Amino acid sequence: MSTTMGDGTRAVRAGLPEPEQYEPTLPGPVFAAHFHLSGEPVGPYTYGRDTNPTWTRLERAISELEAPGETAETTVFASGMAAITAVLLSQTRTGDAVVLPDDGYQALPLVREQLEAYGVEVRTAPTAGDAQLALLEGAKLLWIETPSNPGLDVCDVRRLVEAAHGAGALVAVDNTLATPIGQRPLELGADFSVASDTKGMTGHGDILLGHVTCRDPGLTAAVRRWRKVVGAIPGPMEAWLAHRSLSTLQLRIDRQCTTALTLAEALGKRAEVSGLRYPGLPDDPSYPKAVRQMRRFGSVVSFVLADRETAERFLAGLRLVDDATSFGGVRSTAERRARWGGDAVPEGFIRFSVGAEDPEDLLADVERALDEASR
Repeated sequence: MSTTMGDGTRAVRAGLPEPEQYEPTLPGPVFAAHFHLSGEPVGPYTYGRDTNPTWTRLERAISELEAPGETAETTVFASGMAAITAVLLSQTRTGDAVVLPDDGYQALPLVREQLEAYGVEVRTAPTAGDAQLALLEGAKLLWIETPSNPGLDVCDVRRLVEAAHGAGALVAVDNTLATPIGQRPLELGADFSVASDTKGMTGHGDILLGHVTCRDPGLTAAVRRWRKVVGAIPGPMEAWLAHRSLSTLQLRIDRQCTTALTLAEALGKRAEVSGLRYPGLPDDPSYPKAVRQMRRFGSVVSFVLADRETAERFLAGLRLVDDATSFGGVRSTAERRARWGGDAVPEGFIRFSVGAEDPEDLLADVERALDEASR
């Protein structure tokens, strides 16, 4: 596709096959464990754990969104964690060192345990202040999560990439919160763009999926080999539903980001709200870096209420917002993040994922719930 094409047009058309008379625009899912294969075992489709035509179309679509006008390859996985571990474990060996954020996705400590069990040194530093820069010497891989989840700190991807490459390290960026509509890590110099497509990419809260996109064919080959070895493959129905969902990506993300900013501005006026974070607020600590590398600022707003009890009353009082984990869906969700343990956040910390509801209705619901919770 043309690099000048708009995000909405690209999302609607991404990965579609050439028109064929009497065939659907997006062919249905291919359910197959094996394919007809006489003679030598060569060709695009041989066995269901290796490749599937439905994956192929989705992978092409995501590549067009991640790297418009460039040559890039995407590998889809059964979940975001499958995608994360595929990069980390396909690229590291005993004796290597990796640099992770210490304020990132809650499952990263589990990954750390596994890496260390394999004899990989794991170094950690916060996302804010580009603190990971100090740990790059001798590292094999730098893992960035920006904006971080749930704290919404942002690091300078270009700066970290330049330093990491100078130190001989590869760079992977977890782009789950931003999606390719909001930020393109490969354009910022990263070697891997990784995401849990369970979140904003598919956006309906009904699919578990992940992906890894690379421009280097050698890196892609290693990631795909890992998928084949461990069998972390998506089902064809999930892949087809994900591709269908991409067509509304720009519409969903634009609505969510616009409303998220409006919500953040409203929360900033509430006396009972502290610790408000949203990268799109001009006075947010993340804004100066976010505005240089992000095209949209995401659907997640975080803030702190007085204590656990106040936060629980607030969540119970919401009528248009589900008390649920995860984020990026068309239905707004919120949760008291400390209930899981593992995140260094106060007991009253709220992670709020803005959906596609009418902004006026959502804000009224939040304002009413805050009034009731503070009485």
